[in-house]
Amino acid sequence: MDTQRRPTGRLSTFAAAYVVARRDFVAILFSRSFFFFLLGPLFPLLVGGLAGGIGQRVQETADRPVLGMAMTAPDSARMLQAAHALSDQLGPNMPDLVVVRELKPGERFEPAAAIKSNKANLAAIVTGTPTHPVLTGSAERIASWQGRVSLLAAHALERTPSTFPQVILAGIANTRADQTHSRLLTAQLGQTVLFLLTMLLAGMVLSNLVEEKSNKIIEVLAAAIPMDAVFLGKLFAMLAVSMVGISVWAMAGSAVWLFAGHSLAEYPSPAVGWPMFFALGVVYFSMGYLLLGSIFLAIGSMATTVREVQTLSMPVTMLQLLNFFFASFAMAQPGTWIEKAAMMVPFSSPFTMLAHAAQDGALWPHALAIAWQLVCVSVLVKLGAALFRKRVMQSGPQRAGGRSWWRRKPAVSA
Repeated sequence: MDTQRRPTGRLSTFAAAYVVARRDFVAILFSRSFFFFLLGPLFPLLVGGLAGGIGQRVQETADRPVLGMAMTAPDSARMLQAAHALSDQLGPNMPDLVVVRELKPGERFEPAAAIKSNKANLAAIVTGTPTHPVLTGSAERIASWQGRVSLLAAHALERTPSTFPQVILAGIANTRADQTHSRLLTAQLGQTVLFLLTMLLAGMVLSNLVEEKSNKIIEVLAAAIPMDAVFLGKLFAMLAVSMVGISVWAMAGSAVWLFAGHSLAEYPSPAVGWPMFFALGVVYFSMGYLLLGSIFLAIGSMATTVREVQTLSMPVTMLQLLNFFFASFAMAQPGTWIEKAAMMVPFSSPFTMLAHAAQDGALWPHALAIAWQLVCVSVLVKLGAALFRKRVMQSGPQRAGGRSWWRRKPAVSA
């Protein structure tokens, strides 16, 4: 008797998962529905961009920056007359010139404190005299207004255009409070984008699975490869398809954004820097997608119709929304037990850690968080695959010697 084990011809779990992932990735990527899926978000973004541009223009018109003056009464009067006479030469970008305070001879004045305490949209203050003007304000403002202030001072002194007073720039450095507020805005924006992308793209797993269950494709795959491989293959295929979609949207949006003359320098830089922030964003999107996708796949294995999918997935969507709110609340409580708890909860951890990257430059917490999220992904994928195999294969063949506990025992004849 030949006791040598014959090859079964079945692929290993990971090899079969790669085959399923490659099949789904190619089938979805080159389908017409995926092309229209890519175009779908572009129309709301286009409308939102147009509305945002119009709103920004209205905001700029309504909150026009103001250039203040704190000089003696005669010097202030000459500067105002010069601004009125040179209104055409200065152009529309020249801010409105107002008198903040008329100083007495020898009176001291703190322009930085006046800028921060003034309720008007005061961007900078000119002090000193037309002969020796001093421009105090944010660095980007005063650098662009230096030439115009020099022209005003020269006209106020009735000098020839060949001689202009030298304007001394006194930039106001950003305080720690200003920096914290700016990074909080970056953290909030990163969290929101990560949540929207995860919820938008994770739903593709459900629709793809329900379609293949209705077409009996799952039964064909189950006859050839392990069901664990089907689960893993579909999960990572959808992740790869999502990365392609995000890359297309990012390139299209960046091209339009850069063509409009914008740059990242216009926005508050995160604590870890933009390159690392984007890299961590990719990692945390992958972790969040795999966590949520594994649950959606398990839900899809229990549903047979689209209505059942919607009913079963609604609680998961609501819970994920609560996790997002939890992470948003923890973002405003840095260093507290609330933030640490949000970092430990698997479904809120990606959002919390991305916000933490915008507020804190340390990288070692991200290494620990990514390792913890990988453990949670492994556990959920294992549990989801087991449920997936159990639910999908209920009507399939049983292993030799195995018996399902829900199957009735055969009746014993008398």
